Amino acid sequence: MNGTQISLENPKSLSKLSDDEFQALLLEGVSRTFALTIPQLPEKLYSAVANAYLLCRIVDTIEDEVSLSPEQKKYFCSEFINVVKTGVNSEPFAVELAPLLSDQTIPAEHTLIHVLPRVIEITHKFDPAQIEALACCVETMAEGMPIYQAMDLRGGLPTLADMDKYCYYVAGCVGEMLAKLFCHYSTEIAQHREQLLILSISFGQGLQMTNILKDIWDDAQRGVCWLPQDIFTETGFDLKNLTPETNDENFRKGLEHLISIAHDHLHNALIYTQLIPAHETGIRNFCLWALGMAVLTLRKIKQNLDFNKSSQVKISRNSVKATILATKVAGRSNSMLSLFFSLAGRKLKTPDWTYTTPSSKSKSDL
Repeated sequence: MNGTQISLENPKSLSKLSDDEFQALLLEGVSRTFALTIPQLPEKLYSAVANAYLLCRIVDTIEDEVSLSPEQKKYFCSEFINVVKTGVNSEPFAVELAPLLSDQTIPAEHTLIHVLPRVIEITHKFDPAQIEALACCVETMAEGMPIYQAMDLRGGLPTLADMDKYCYYVAGCVGEMLAKLFCHYSTEIAQHREQLLILSISFGQGLQMTNILKDIWDDAQRGVCWLPQDIFTETGFDLKNLTPETNDENFRKGLEHLISIAHDHLHNALIYTQLIPAHETGIRNFCLWALGMAVLTLRKIKQNLDFNKSSQVKISRNSVKATILATKVAGRSNSMLSLFFSLAGRKLKTPDWTYTTPSSKSKSDL
């Protein structure tokens, strides 16, 4: 990238950048994790996956914007689906949305909305199959997420099945999109297309559940709880009574069950990754880094079930480095990956607790 004058604070300066430089800078602003993992992908995949993440982040920005009413969010989500599908009207869409964003939306997301027309321009440079994968994901996410805007979530979601659906809308559909992009990139990967599409939903849910568990108390401060009440009903705790001061053994038992379920989903993520040819080290790294960091986060939560701040269960930089090192050592060996996963997650399973993950469900069940 050229010169120090190019920055997210100056959207006009981004026009000097190539498409890949432009997307890389936006990614650094909105997600350090994906700014780290997406560059691991092969060059032919990088641009499409980076663009896909930015499109999803635009939907997230709309959904998280506190100044927008549920009706406005539904409107902008619907309009954005059309923009992504057709590639037209991106400029008026950005001009209409940008002034409505509040100070609670981070500066990098303000910039993302301002430069949205160029993001869409990049989208429509891809192959038709890639555009269709991206548009399908955005449509699923943008139609599903507003459903939860009208719900009273202070007492959690009613059931685990409701959590499954929520995780599909915000993460499972992203997993499906990535599987489609990987299959488009490689005929060898495409041989496992059907299995990858099923496992990808579980992969997305494992990562999303890990985030939900990590962010329980941040969400509670906003009056939101994404935990399923039926799991806690079994352990004898009512989520309506949840506060950062909660010190209840029955609540911790419910957390342990959810950790176990998330671990099952991450095991499916491992199987998914093992279906990727060993020589595709970039794609494997992309998957394994996310998987490894999620397992380590679950371990930290399990070791600190009485935590009341997300910072208390955030993994360290050394843990991130350890994940990257382990990937370099074992990334091409399925047997070593299975061993590492078993060792890292050996205390995450709840005894005598069973759950059917989406690897054995059809998409229509979700």
